[in-house]
Amino acid sequence: MTVTNNLPDKMKAIVKDAPNYGAKLVKVDVPKSLEPHEVLVKVKAVSICGTDLHIWLWNEWAKNHIKVPQILGHEFAGEVVSVGRDVSLVSIGDFVSSETHIPCQHCKQCRTGNMHVCQNLKILGVDMNGAFAEYVKVPEIVLWKNDPSIPPIWASVQEPLGNAIHTIFVEDVTGKNVLVTGAGPIGLLAIGVLKTAGAAKIIVSEVNDYRRDLAKEIGADVVVDPRKESLVNVVKKETNGDGADVMIEMSGNPQALKDGLTSLTNAGRASLLGVYDKDVQINLNDLVIFKAIRIYGITGRKMFETWYRGADLLKSKKLDLSKIITHVLDFDDYERGFKLMEEGKCGKIVLKL
Repeated sequence: MTVTNNLPDKMKAIVKDAPNYGAKLVKVDVPKSLEPHEVLVKVKAVSICGTDLHIWLWNEWAKNHIKVPQILGHEFAGEVVSVGRDVSLVSIGDFVSSETHIPCQHCKQCRTGNMHVCQNLKILGVDMNGAFAEYVKVPEIVLWKNDPSIPPIWASVQEPLGNAIHTIFVEDVTGKNVLVTGAGPIGLLAIGVLKTAGAAKIIVSEVNDYRRDLAKEIGADVVVDPRKESLVNVVKKETNGDGADVMIEMSGNPQALKDGLTSLTNAGRASLLGVYDKDVQINLNDLVIFKAIRIYGITGRKMFETWYRGADLLKSKKLDLSKIITHVLDFDDYERGFKLMEEGKCGKIVLKL
């Protein structure tokens, strides 16, 4: 075990301290004791995820997954300030971000290129203290060394960017008509990635006025409010009656899933990232089997194939996050960030330290 020196005893952290709405900014101990393969990172920027919002709201998912008290947050960028005695992948001073799926490295999935669905998976900020703090402790296996040309604000959103990339690229999208259902932060990132990937037409379905406008600004070709017009009819019209080649489901809304599958052309592909509050009933015969639809369930990012793709897009400046990151707030102003997330009046929100 390594004990770090020359660090403060206390740090600021956003802590879920009780099983109710909200979270508190408090002073907690800096995690100075490191196991042989652990690393301590001084956080420079953290972004608010939909998972963090679930915990903030204390919905049913949070009640079943979170043990209080716990530091929230998992999307971050920062500087390595201390390393365990056996750490070899990073060094003090490295500018890093982190995968948030923490694998055991021993199960079948870990040993066959599928660490992101490890049988013994732990998630930063869900199963253990997270990154909404001045310092965070993580195992070296999950760290990603950032190119110095990428600003910390952008580097902090590589984890959700990876979700979008993984969802999109399970198959090729070049020259394809793509439907994105849900223009929340990851849906907005998906629009940006689809533009770089050469999608023929990007159709977006979103009920939130603010995010529909943002989707247009980022580059969606057609944006639909499914409450006011038939998504299926619009998709058919925009694709000469064929339907979309690809459906990217980001909303976690059962009706969006059904409309999206209905909007797909025969032998089309659906990638599902959205998480649903409860069981969803769909007509598998008509919407999937008889249409020969390929459905992919997506969770997390490919470790670390997805990270290479995302980093290269940012380094090359092919992907511009300036319109997708709509708010950069001081860490102490976290309550405003969560309120904006709650109201849906934002894209991606980053807190800077």
